[in-house]
Amino acid sequence: MNLQLPVYLDNNATTPMDPRVLEEMLPYFTLKFGNAASRSHTYGWEAEEAVEVARERIGELIGARPQEIIFTSGATEGVNLALKGVLENTLTGKHIITCETEHKAVLDTCQHLEKHGYEVTRLPVKPDGVIDTDELQKSIRKDTVLISVMYANNETGVVQPVSEIGTIAKKHRILFFTDATQAIGKIPVDVRDDNIDILSFSGHKIYGPKGVGALYVRRKNPAVSLTAQIDGGGHQRGMRSGTLNVPGIVGLGKAAELCMQEMDQEYHKLRAFRDIFENKMLDLGNVTVNSQDAARLPHCLNISFGGIDGEKLMMQANRDLAFSQSSACTSATLEPSYVLKAMGLEDGMIHNSFRFSFGRFTTDEQVDYAIRIIAQLVTQHRNEMTSNLTGNSVFF
Repeated sequence: MNLQLPVYLDNNATTPMDPRVLEEMLPYFTLKFGNAASRSHTYGWEAEEAVEVARERIGELIGARPQEIIFTSGATEGVNLALKGVLENTLTGKHIITCETEHKAVLDTCQHLEKHGYEVTRLPVKPDGVIDTDELQKSIRKDTVLISVMYANNETGVVQPVSEIGTIAKKHRILFFTDATQAIGKIPVDVRDDNIDILSFSGHKIYGPKGVGALYVRRKNPAVSLTAQIDGGGHQRGMRSGTLNVPGIVGLGKAAELCMQEMDQEYHKLRAFRDIFENKMLDLGNVTVNSQDAARLPHCLNISFGGIDGEKLMMQANRDLAFSQSSACTSATLEPSYVLKAMGLEDGMIHNSFRFSFGRFTTDEQVDYAIRIIAQLVTQHRNEMTSNLTGNSVFF
C-alpha cells in the first residue's frame, strides 16, 4: 500500500483545492488582473464579467438569483454582516433567536449584539442535536426580528429542519438566516423552497480557495436590507465595500459549478465511506455514534469510544491520520465541545469523541487504513487499561 501520510480525514475543517478550480483561477492573477470596479477599459470589463459568471454559478447551486449574491472574505464575515446588518437596520425589534450548537461565528456575534442592547434566545437541542421546532415557536416574541439556525452542524453533521424553520419564520414575518457552510455542495440547498432570507458559506469547504465566501440576501418577497459593516465606496449594492477578490471569486464560482455537477455522485460515495467506517467502529463495542438517528451530512461522523484516553489516542494517531477531536475553530482550548455538551454528553465521553470527515479526494485505501489504525489504537488502549486494573487488584 503506497499511501501519503497522514491520511486526511478532516474535510469539515477545510478541503484541498480542486485542481480544476486552481486552473480557472490562475489567469486572474496574471493576464486578467483587472479591477472589477474599473468600468472604463477591457481589463475591468473582463474582471467584472468573471465575477458575474461566478454569481450565476453560485445562484444556480442554491436556487438564488445572481444579483442576490454578495461576495465576502468567508462565512465568518457573512455571519457578522447578516446578524449585525439585520439588527442595525430595523427599528421594530431587538430580539434574535438562535441555537446553543451554532458555530462560534454566530454565538460570538450574538454576544456582541447583547452588549449593544439586543436580546438573544438560545434554543437547546435534543440528545440527537436537533432543535425542537415547538420550542422555536414558543420563543417568538412581538419584537423578534431574526431566526439564526445553522443548516448543518460542523462537529456532528446534524442537519436541522431548515424547511420547517423557514416556514415558521415566514408565517410570523421574521427573517430567517442560516449558516450553510457545511451543507453547501454536500446536499441540495434551495433558498426559495426553504424560505431562507439570508445564507452564508465559504469557498474552502467546497474545494475552493480560502479567504472568499458568499452571502445570499433575498431581494424579493420580502426584500432584505442590511446595514453595511464595511464602508468605503458603496460596492455590492452598498452592502460590502472593497475591491473584489477576483481570483478568489472565480475559484468560488468554479467550485460551486463542480459541486452542482458532481453532488449526487459524491453524496453516495461519501455516505458509503462514512457508513463503512461507522460500522467497523461499532463492531469494536462500547462505541457511540453521536446523532446516529438524526439526519446527517453524508461525509461526517462524530463518534465516542468508551475505555480509552482520548488525548493519548489523538497523539498516537496524528502521524498517520488527520482528524479532529473537536471543532477546528475551538481546538485551541481543552474545554469540552460545547456542541456535544449541549446534546447531554458527559465531559469524560466528550474527551473521547472524534470527528472524521471524508471528502472528494478520499480513497477506499485511505478509509481502510484509517479503520485499521483506529481499531488498533482503541484495542490497545483497552488492553492496557484492563492490564492496569488487573495489576492493581493483585497488588491489593
